[in-house]
Amino acid sequence: MIRDITIGQYYPTNSYIHRLDPRVKILSTFAYIISLFLIDNYIGYLIVALFIYTITKVAKIPLKFILKGLKAIFIIVLFTVILNVFMAPGETILYEFGKVKVTLEGIKLAIRMVSRLVLLIIGSSLMTLTTSPIELTDGIESLLKPFSKIGVPAHEIAMMMSISLRFIPILLEETDKIMKAQMARGADFESGGIIKRAKALIPILVPLFISAFRRADELAMAMEARCYRGGENRTRMKELRYESKDYIALSIMAILVVVTILI
Repeated sequence: MIRDITIGQYYPTNSYIHRLDPRVKILSTFAYIISLFLIDNYIGYLIVALFIYTITKVAKIPLKFILKGLKAIFIIVLFTVILNVFMAPGETILYEFGKVKVTLEGIKLAIRMVSRLVLLIIGSSLMTLTTSPIELTDGIESLLKPFSKIGVPAHEIAMMMSISLRFIPILLEETDKIMKAQMARGADFESGGIIKRAKALIPILVPLFISAFRRADELAMAMEARCYRGGENRTRMKELRYESKDYIALSIMAILVVVTILI
């Protein structure tokens, strides 16, 4: 399940979405998230789902690869369903057992919340799947550059955010290796209840933290060996420039936001 997490991974293909300016993809992701929270009916979620499906086809990313990332949030989805079905107030009671009531309004709310959560995870994953870490760093830095006039370290923030995203799949892979090594020595992570499984994961934390600190130290040494001195006087092989395809993508995203507001 750990290997199924897609956030932070990059899926290289030569698609129209991959060739877009990273600033466009970052702004589009923020607009997409805002549009999700503006929707309060099933038609809106259906439109957004069709939009995401179209984006995955254009980006040439297998739908199975994206959907497998939802396995990691199964517990969160299940908890969301239970919380909304049994605790959301409503007038149309479908089932009642003591103080526990299942209402039609609660079921509808659970469907909306789960749809929003799933679409949020898939849409956010598409940004990292179609944008390389270097492009993501340059895009964030360019967007934060106007704030550098008031003392905001744009380059440092962009670098930290991109490194954090890049380290997600690396640490997940390292966790998977540690778990397999301990399972080979007799450790059991699958039997018992949730509390027992959580306690079984505690021995993984120490080697995982050691591995994370070791990788961070190696990265710092590599950057220092290459004379890294931050963003001052830094040059780039490819300068970011908006092209016609970028304006088209922004227009499509603006149309989506407008449609969600109207709905």
